[in-house]
Amino acid sequence: MHSLEQSLKHYFGHDQFRAGQKEVIQRVLENRDSLVIMPTGGGKSLCYQLPALLKSGVTLVVSPLIALMQDQVESLQDNGIPATYINSTLSGDDVRSRTTSILEGEIKLLYVAPERLLSEQFSPFLDEVAATIGFATFVVDEAHCVSAWGHDFRPEYRQIRRLRQRFPRVSTMGLTATATRRVQQDIIEQLALQQPAIHLASFNRTNLYYEILPKDRRSYPQLLHHLKRQQGSGIVYCLSRKTVNEVSDCLQVDGINALPYHAGLSDVERAENQRRFIRDDVDVIVATIAFGMGINKPDVRYVVHYDLPRNLEGYYQESGRAGRDGEPATCTLFYAAKDIPRLEYFIEQKPDPNEQRIARQQLSQVVDFAESTICRRQILLGYFGESFSNSCADCDNCRHPKPKSDWTVEAQKFLSCIARTNQRYGANYIIDILRGSRKQKIKERRHEDLPTFGIGRDRTQDEWRTLVRSLLHQDLLRETTDGYRVLKFTTESLLVLKGNHQVMVAMPQQPRREQTEKSVLDAASEELFEILRQLRKQLADDQNVPPYVVFANNSLREMATRKPQNLGEFSRIPGVGAHKLRQYGERFLAEIQTHVNASTPQRQRQAPTFWQLYRQGLDLSAIAEVQKRPVQEVADEVGNLIAAKGNINLRQFVLPAKQDLILQAVRQKRITNLEKLKSQLGTGFNEWEIKLVLVWWQQKNQSSTAQRI
Repeated sequence: MHSLEQSLKHYFGHDQFRAGQKEVIQRVLENRDSLVIMPTGGGKSLCYQLPALLKSGVTLVVSPLIALMQDQVESLQDNGIPATYINSTLSGDDVRSRTTSILEGEIKLLYVAPERLLSEQFSPFLDEVAATIGFATFVVDEAHCVSAWGHDFRPEYRQIRRLRQRFPRVSTMGLTATATRRVQQDIIEQLALQQPAIHLASFNRTNLYYEILPKDRRSYPQLLHHLKRQQGSGIVYCLSRKTVNEVSDCLQVDGINALPYHAGLSDVERAENQRRFIRDDVDVIVATIAFGMGINKPDVRYVVHYDLPRNLEGYYQESGRAGRDGEPATCTLFYAAKDIPRLEYFIEQKPDPNEQRIARQQLSQVVDFAESTICRRQILLGYFGESFSNSCADCDNCRHPKPKSDWTVEAQKFLSCIARTNQRYGANYIIDILRGSRKQKIKERRHEDLPTFGIGRDRTQDEWRTLVRSLLHQDLLRETTDGYRVLKFTTESLLVLKGNHQVMVAMPQQPRREQTEKSVLDAASEELFEILRQLRKQLADDQNVPPYVVFANNSLREMATRKPQNLGEFSRIPGVGAHKLRQYGERFLAEIQTHVNASTPQRQRQAPTFWQLYRQGLDLSAIAEVQKRPVQEVADEVGNLIAAKGNINLRQFVLPAKQDLILQAVRQKRITNLEKLKSQLGTGFNEWEIKLVLVWWQQKNQSSTAQRI
């Protein structure tokens, strides 16, 4: 019998398990109920996919979104693993064909949505599967949806426990990336898990860099400037559909290949925009939080929150869509206090007063996170009950720490005021007392007679709020979580009051925005990586699958670095399993060998490649000068790359202002002939500038036509 490591390599091409995976898999093989809480990119899916191949029967996976189950099935099938899904996109003949394959034992993993799983029409099929080939495991993916306390509650998930009642001997597994302690307990109860083995991985995503940028009054130019500095695929989250449409339209005009995604679009348009993003046809998706769990794209290099998120759990999930491949990625939140009233308005529309209180507290936690001067990780992990006391070196506050000063005396004043009001009030009320407010409530309760009344007038309200946040994050104070935000002492609070604990606080300063860029590959390997990436895109398009299904970026990077010369060496690349070795090995080896043979000393003394110069930010004339080539020849190469949907930034070669004038002539005057455009635009334009913009327009227009078809 193969070891688990051998099975892992054979089916998935990995040499070793990630932290916690093997232990979870062993429990599944022992038919134990499990609850697995593992952050995005931690490898949750493997925890049930590998056992499904090693156990008899079919593993039934309940998945909330059609796009999510389709992407997972595509990835499994590309590894040679027999998996399928049954959902509303299939015809009757397709459903019958797939159910037949399942009953004949040809399928190991079946993905369904909860609505279909619980329908009367599907029930006889479940009984037939149980009677013929049997169920290996029931898997509930995105299990936080079962809890009303989760950030994405779905009432239909509450009914999944009926499956357990019908088939009590089949083990059940719940998986999610985020769950507070309350949500964890709710999942266990709602899924009727019996003495489950609970695996709670660290929520710390060490490859993610967190930063908060103050949001300018003219925020779009700020966003555009930020996106121009990014590389790879990215997501921009906005609060409303209107903002999504406006931002995506503006980005397209400014030469950034972006598409919108929100619930107001048709199902067809949403699915097509998501498909184009996942398959690297566009660089940026601008979305509301409707763009969520269905995103199975591992190489998102950055996530931007253009507006303030509603709660920290949602922010963690959304920002966590960056860097699922484990490579460095950036999570940026644009923060402005003027965004808070918009969210407060949405909260006021909730009919339940208790829901309003909880939502306000969650919003306050987001504001505390954005305005805090301490480690961002410490706040995020603390929200999920995980302690983190060290500097992470991968957030703006830790990378550019603000100077700290001694605030022990102020902390003693604050804690003393809490004690004298019997720990019954929140931060704002305590601050009002300290600053000598004459509000009616303070007079009614006779708190103006307290010794602490007015002793904090020398500090601003913002400074006191910063102190409160620091006390909370240092566990020198705690806050109730029932929506009322009442401050309570911890065991450490008394140490501060007695003068046995020094309180150091960093007051806010203007954040520094510079961030160092790390180059992973040398120039030659970078060129090969780009060649392999283009090959991957070609193979993926031929098979109608996303590029990462063929190989992940880290696999391509290893190929570019190691340069394997035979199938044996190629098989040792991470992500190369037996099936992918047979399917892709020869094609990728041929490209690698061609590149190696061409990389002679003579070639190395020649001019740098186009891609090297392009990545340095050189314009077209500068590239032509360095390579000693005619400008028109380089322009033709760029035009061919644009026509082939290459990842080319048109702004680098044609100024946005010129682009606008050329596109205006194309759109408004409907001129698409090169000679007529030259005549219309006059002498201020080079022929190659007009041609490049025209090629970009035609390629974009063809994509839109294909989408309508």
